[in-house]
Formats: sequence, structure tokens, C-alpha cells
Amino acid sequence: MTHSSGTTPKRGRPSRDVIYARFAAAITELANYGRLPKPYEARKLWDDLWALEAHHSTAIEGNTLVLREVERLLHEGRAVGSKELKDYMEVLGYSEAARWVYQQAVAPDEWAHDGLVTITEVRRIHTLAMSKAWDVAPHPDASDSEGPGSFRKHEIAEFAGGMKPPTHPLVPVEVGAWVDSVNELGSRIAAQHIEVSAAPEELADMHRTFEQIHPFIDGNGRTGRLLLNLVLVRLGWPPAIILKEHRRRYLRALDRADHGDLSPLAEIICRSVVDSLHRLIPNIAGPAKYVPLEALADEDFSLVALKQAASRGRLEAIIGPDGRYRSSRAAVDEYRASKYTRRPPAGAAPAQ
Repeated sequence: MTHSSGTTPKRGRPSRDVIYARFAAAITELANYGRLPKPYEARKLWDDLWALEAHHSTAIEGNTLVLREVERLLHEGRAVGSKELKDYMEVLGYSEAARWVYQQAVAPDEWAHDGLVTITEVRRIHTLAMSKAWDVAPHPDASDSEGPGSFRKHEIAEFAGGMKPPTHPLVPVEVGAWVDSVNELGSRIAAQHIEVSAAPEELADMHRTFEQIHPFIDGNGRTGRLLLNLVLVRLGWPPAIILKEHRRRYLRALDRADHGDLSPLAEIICRSVVDSLHRLIPNIAGPAKYVPLEALADEDFSLVALKQAASRGRLEAIIGPDGRYRSSRAAVDEYRASKYTRRPPAGAAPAQ
């Protein structure tokens, strides 16, 4: 089977060049607003991202908790449902690791090095993500020296797509080289030696390479996605939350990346980062600043409804340089008030 070269779009879908450009525009927009909000400045938004990531990343690996059960577990400390104990422990462990990642990246209290990541942090993230589940259901093949935070001492079978992880004695050296390459990427981005629109494929290469090394006997996918987000938010960019609904597309993209085509994985990362920015941007921008309509959609008004209101002149909006509508939270609130004002109260007599 042959694959397309990368930039020719499917019908109705933007090309990857357009998606990369949107990613770069989103990063520029974030920089114009200042920075990511700190956890104490936008606690609910960060908590929502935290719960979403814990749910979707563990679900990609087979966890059976639904989002409502994850939210109750994380926000209320209640284990609702009748799932296996291991599933609850997986979510709790992952959420602890994700909270640490967000805290260290946005409001660090321990980060005392110049690069984006260290080997110690790689191992710590794995420890946080895996320890709780490991206590109740350790990997059946793991030796005493292969627990959470410890590199594997086993050989890993060839992946379905044909990629073979390195032999286990090489894992520490391979992880060290990976850390060096990530920190070198951070230096190039900081020095503006790489265009932001080129960063998605660099990030895809970084994520692909970690998964190829497969440094732990279990939990490599979860740890790799957490490390991707540690790098993203330390760069000052929103985290990437890969949805469980995109699991097959994500796994196919990883396989394509193993065979040299990074663009599908880069596209997934782009879309995930932009989606996270749309969740965060109202708190960053303030009520009067114009932001993409995607960032303003809520339970009252879907994106489609906002687009219709803007096109009919009922919602104050402009068309941005990317050709998409932009409005403000204040304008949406004004539209909401006017809409409810026009609506007759229930039981009211018809106008005479």
C-alpha cells in the first residue's frame, strides 16, 4: 500500500501545511496574550485539563473508567462504578504524574536545570504514573529491579509494524541521548533557530523516539505522553491531550513515524495543542479581547451556533487573518443577554 507524500489534503480537510501554520499562529497568539495561566490563576481550567488527560491517556492503554467516573474520583475522591481496583489506581497514578508535570512546567518549585528535561525526571514521571497500579497489579514478568522508575531488564518483542526496541543493556545510553536531543531542541527553539511551524515534526520525532526506546517494562505510552506535555508547557505552550477516540489514528501515526513519515503524528500533536489553547485562552485573554470562536463555545452556544450568529450580524465578531471568525467573551455575553431578552417568558400572553 502506498501513502501520500504529506501535504495533499483529503477532501474537506486542510493540508498539513495549513495545520502547521495554525499551530504556529496559536503559539504566537498565546505569546501576544502573555503566557499560560498559573494553576492558582485558572484552577478550574487546569483541573479540567488534568482530568481530561488522566482519562484519555489511560483509556488509550485500555482503562475502562468513563470521564464522569474519572472526574468524581479526582475531584471528590470517590470511586464510583464497579471497575477493577487497578483501573482506579491507574487513573490516580496518572493524575498525580500529570499534576506534577503541570506544576513543574508552569509554576516550578524544583526545576533547577537549564534544559527541558533530565533523566531523573523521566524516571520520576514513570514512578508517579505507575506506582499506585503497580502496588495492586504489578507486571507479571517484571523482576524486583524493574518496578516503577527503573529501566527494563527484558528484551521487547518486535512491534506489529516491524520496529524492534533496542536491547535492554543499551536503554540507559539511549535515554541519555534522547534527553540530550530534547534539550538541544529546546535550545534551538529558544534561540529561534527553528520556525515554530517546523516544531510539530520535531516534537513528533521526539515522541516517536522515546516510544521506540521503550525504556520501561510497562507504562511507556503514558510516560511518553506525559514527557511530551512536560516539554510543551516548559516551552510555554499548551499541553497535547490525545483523545481516546483518536486511539487508532494515533497508533497508526506512531507506526508511520517508525517508518519515517512524521507528519501524521505531528498533525495529531498540532490539533491537540490548539484544542488545549482554546480551553485556556478565555482566561488568558480577558473578557474584551478577540479570540477564535472555538475558545468561546460552551453549553449554551455551540461553535456552529456562534458561527451562525456571527455570519448574521447578531454576534459582534471579526474575521481574523486566518479567515475564521473571532469574537470576545464580552460580546458573547451581550449576545446571550439579548437572546434571552427577546425570548418571551413561559406562559406569557401573546402580544396584542
